[in-house]
Amino acid sequence: MDEVKWTGGVEHWTRKGDVKLFLWQKKAAPNVPRAGTLFFVHGSSMASQPTFDLQVPGRPYSSAMDWFSDQGFDTWTMDNEGYGRSDKSRDINFDISNGADDLAAGSQYVLQHTGADRLLMYGISSGALKAALFTQRHPERVARLALDAFVWTGEGSPTLEQRRKKLPDFLAKNRRAIDRAFVHSIFQRDHPGTADQATVNAFADAILSLDDSMPTGTYVDMCSKLPLVDPRKITVPSIILRGEHDGIASLDDLIAFFKLLPNMDKQFSVMAGISHASFQQKNYMTVYRILHAFFTLPEPAYKG
Repeated sequence: MDEVKWTGGVEHWTRKGDVKLFLWQKKAAPNVPRAGTLFFVHGSSMASQPTFDLQVPGRPYSSAMDWFSDQGFDTWTMDNEGYGRSDKSRDINFDISNGADDLAAGSQYVLQHTGADRLLMYGISSGALKAALFTQRHPERVARLALDAFVWTGEGSPTLEQRRKKLPDFLAKNRRAIDRAFVHSIFQRDHPGTADQATVNAFADAILSLDDSMPTGTYVDMCSKLPLVDPRKITVPSIILRGEHDGIASLDDLIAFFKLLPNMDKQFSVMAGISHASFQQKNYMTVYRILHAFFTLPEPAYKG
């Protein structure tokens, strides 16, 4: 495997009590209008930089951070505790609530460091659950919230139905081994063909350069403890993104969640030709454009 390097960014560190957390920033490009401070939240089986700052030769803007920084966003991401460069020393399974605690520490650092009033926040898969739970706890820190590959109750989810068969194994230990075959399975389980091989290979290289195992906590939560979020307590403008072929949540489950969101500045978007891990799909630019449109919406002039 070729060495994986992340360039053009600035690394930061903060603490959650005694826990050391890694953050990665790519600043807004100069000479473009400033669009806000954007915070990306990773999922269960990969750290932040492979997900949001991936470089694939011949695939322009494989790095979402690069694309959004060129549109004027100050972009940030972080490794949750138990992942990537962040502390992995505690004998726990690093569940979704713990991840939301990480976001509380990370967001406080970013807001203080940048002077921003609030963050634009994007989370994917279990990262969407963490972002939603964090926003439920700290709505004053979030300007707009994007939830991709989100799941509410888990009802009607083919992916979780299969994953529950391994729940005893996940409960028995705090970490699960991953390898190249596992990363490839993410793109094969729902609808093969939605991602190209070069991107999947680069994604696997990047993930495995940082981790050979992942925490079990988010899997345990998603298999046995849903729902973890109350939509009625998410009061900020929100968008739900669902890949056409994604098996993590049914449309009915997501629409029921969407209906209960109290802020009428909300959107629901089905992304054609996309399964899970939307930024690594062939149609990734569709995702960027949807998010850009949502994150740059002006405040409503009339609210009634």
